[in-house]
Amino acid sequence: MDLLRHLRIFAVVAEELHFSRAADILGMAQPPLSQAIRRLEKELGTELFDRSRRQVGLTAAGAVLLEEARDLLVREERLRALVRRAGEGDPATLRAGVPPDTPASVLHALLAACAERAPDLRVDLREVTTEEQLRLLASGRLDVGLLYQPSDTTGLVRGPEVSVELGVVLPRTSPLAGSPEVALGELTGHDLVLFPRATAPGRYDSTLDSCRRGGFVPARIQHARTPEFLIGLVAAGQGIAFDPGPVARKEPRVVWRPLAGRPLTQRIVAVRPTRAAHPAARTFAELVTGVLARDRPPALRPPGESGEPGSPGEKPPGALRDAGDPGDPRDRPGPRPWSVVYG
Repeated sequence: MDLLRHLRIFAVVAEELHFSRAADILGMAQPPLSQAIRRLEKELGTELFDRSRRQVGLTAAGAVLLEEARDLLVREERLRALVRRAGEGDPATLRAGVPPDTPASVLHALLAACAERAPDLRVDLREVTTEEQLRLLASGRLDVGLLYQPSDTTGLVRGPEVSVELGVVLPRTSPLAGSPEVALGELTGHDLVLFPRATAPGRYDSTLDSCRRGGFVPARIQHARTPEFLIGLVAAGQGIAFDPGPVARKEPRVVWRPLAGRPLTQRIVAVRPTRAAHPAARTFAELVTGVLARDRPPALRPPGESGEPGSPGEKPPGALRDAGDPGDPRDRPGPRPWSVVYG
């Protein structure tokens, strides 16, 4: 009996709880599918599905098997990927995942640091959401990931966590635009532009929980995958958004303001598999942590008279400069909102 094949069939049926739909998904006729389930039940000596009611359900044994089967099938996929990769003889390539909204300056600095620290290492950088990174790490198709927190990193080695406080992005015409800082409760009645929940569920839920605790329940939520689209929606009057600041400050039609009490924080951590990790994964995690901590946004401070540019091309004191622009030594940034926390 091909146990793994039967477990794959079982897992689909258990997730669908419908034999006909499962057969369609698997691309097979229903009779052979039912026979495979019966054979698996006979092999294990117990019924896996409760067929006594109109709706198919899992028995207690079936529920236990589903959890174990998922873990086993993921491990099998990872094993195949690792063996295939070893057979292809490509240990010099590190497959690294980064969030889709990672700034270009961070990517450039990270690749430059890798080239300096490990010149023989080729980094295959992939733009992947937090949830997709977790799946790829589990299956062995990713060597190291950069994940937004909170997220389930069970079975992964975590590097140092980097965090940055978020401010609010408002249309320039908003009555709150003249305030030196904005309390979450003052945003009541506004729509919120937020990244899709599927990209980082833990971070999404944590953001909304913090908003509710601060007295802000969005009237409506719109979703934007990239910082540029997010800022564009705010500029068009479609709502407010939360952002570290650098992207928003480049758009003259919006203003960025610190949040009173600093209630929102964007946290990110580099992770790698516990077992069979790529030899360069730890080095990459250390480099990315250093780059994130160094390539930080300007310090949180009231804009306007204290440094907000009067025109789109003007830069406030302490602002990030273009590559190659050393700037005035008196214009160096002060204390930063980013912190590196070592566990």
